[in-house]
Amino acid sequence: MIFADSSYFIALAREKDRWHHDALRVAGKNKDSFMVSDLIISESVTLVGSLEGGKAGKLLYEYFIDNCKIEFVDREMLSKSMEIFLKYDGSISLADAVSVEIMKENGVKKIISFDGDFDKVREIERAH
Repeated sequence: MIFADSSYFIALAREKDRWHHDALRVAGKNKDSFMVSDLIISESVTLVGSLEGGKAGKLLYEYFIDNCKIEFVDREMLSKSMEIFLKYDGSISLADAVSVEIMKENGVKKIISFDGDFDKVREIERAH
C-alpha cells in the first residue's frame, strides 16, 4: 500500500502539467495499491474539473472510488493532524498533515507526490 497525493493524480490527468511525464514514469513503476484521503479526492477532482472540465473530474472521482482505499477525516483525525501542522510550524499544509497522520496510523511509509514539503517528514519516503 502506498499513499498518493493530489499532485500525483493532477499530474497524471493533465498533459499540460509540468510533472505529467514524471507522473507517467512513476505510474509505470508502481505496483502497489493506493491509499488516499477524502481531502485528496476533493483537491484532485476540483482542480482537474476546473482545468479540464467536469467530465474529467468525474472520471478521476470514479477512479478513486473503484481503485483506492479511502480514509475519511473525522474530528479526531483533524485534531491529530493539527499537531503535525504545528510540529512543522505551518510549513506543510493542513491537508498534507492529514496525509501524514493517515500514513502514520496505517503504517504506510511511502507517498507518491510532487510536493517537496513531504521531504520535511523524515518518517516517510517520497516517490516522485
